[in-house]
Amino acid sequence: MSQPFLPFTRPAIDEATIAAVGEVLRSGWITSGPKVKEFEAQLSAMFGGRPVRALSSATGGMEIALSMIGVQAGDEVITTPLSWVATANVVLRAGAKPVFVDCDPRTRNIDLERIEAAITPRTRALFPVDLAGLPVDRDRLYEIARKHKLRVIEDAAQSMGASWGGKPIGSIGDLVSISFHANKNITSCEGGCLVLNNEDEARQCELWRLQGAVRRGDSWEGMDVTLPGGKHNMTDIAACIGLGQLKALKTFNERRAVLARRYFERFDRTLGCELPLADFEHSNWHMFQILLPEWAARGPFIANLRAAGIGCGVHYPAMHLFSLFRELGHRVGEFPHAERIGRATVSLPLFPAMQDGDVDRVCAAIGPALAAASTQRATA
Repeated sequence: MSQPFLPFTRPAIDEATIAAVGEVLRSGWITSGPKVKEFEAQLSAMFGGRPVRALSSATGGMEIALSMIGVQAGDEVITTPLSWVATANVVLRAGAKPVFVDCDPRTRNIDLERIEAAITPRTRALFPVDLAGLPVDRDRLYEIARKHKLRVIEDAAQSMGASWGGKPIGSIGDLVSISFHANKNITSCEGGCLVLNNEDEARQCELWRLQGAVRRGDSWEGMDVTLPGGKHNMTDIAACIGLGQLKALKTFNERRAVLARRYFERFDRTLGCELPLADFEHSNWHMFQILLPEWAARGPFIANLRAAGIGCGVHYPAMHLFSLFRELGHRVGEFPHAERIGRATVSLPLFPAMQDGDVDRVCAAIGPALAAASTQRATA
């Protein structure tokens, strides 16, 4: 009897949360309302009392953050080429230029020791990404930011529950955008939040979140619009799911760490794959990513795993090689570490409902999938 298909990821939503969503639907208040406020309050408590505003996506949080610090045409924002393309897209949408810095091949995050060489008089912000939930070194990051008087927008979309210096990501730093997308460590189906520094920033975020509209008093005649905001508000339905997920975050992340340890224990190191950094102090193990050996064709390898009933992902191709960024002057060979990682990376299944035996099954399938991919490449 064949085994059931093992997906790359699967959200775990309990019956209590499903029932709570039903109550929200019956309440008649399904857009931003009391559940959003409750979710924000619980997130704020998790992040040391810092103000938090819930949003429809982490991308929206990054857009708002750029607007709040005044990034505009002619400005530059330093980031990594190895991320979901939203990180650079929001900079372009602000009219500014994303300035890429190559990756540290060990962490696969932006190489902090290369940042200062990329800073110019036009640089307005640093925009690091915590790839796969492994945090960028916050001590070194903020040392650079203070030295050059730069704001920091943390693309912490993947790092809910990760930590630095014993403190949760989001409880320290400048502006922090976190995702609750369906494949993240906790989900609100779609959604995210922006962690801010003070209540003045929180009020400004509220304006950017919903069309810049403000009411003065209870009358519609008191309505005003003070800035060109967007439509980034979270619904009460999404917040209700997020509240249920938040209760399980610690359990979810502990289980992810157990599964990651098992990958390290059971993986055949003779296959020539490169495993991620085994950082169990800081990472939330959002993803477990291997790099295939150069001789292995990734497309056939993924197809072979799928034929064996195992799903996986590619997170991410080096974005400077996409047509959009080539048109801006980027080229092959510009960021060799990001390019190597981007063409070799495969994200293996990792989610809390997985069983230990699922990890063993994946590890057992990798050797045959690689061997077949090698043959397929040779005969192509």
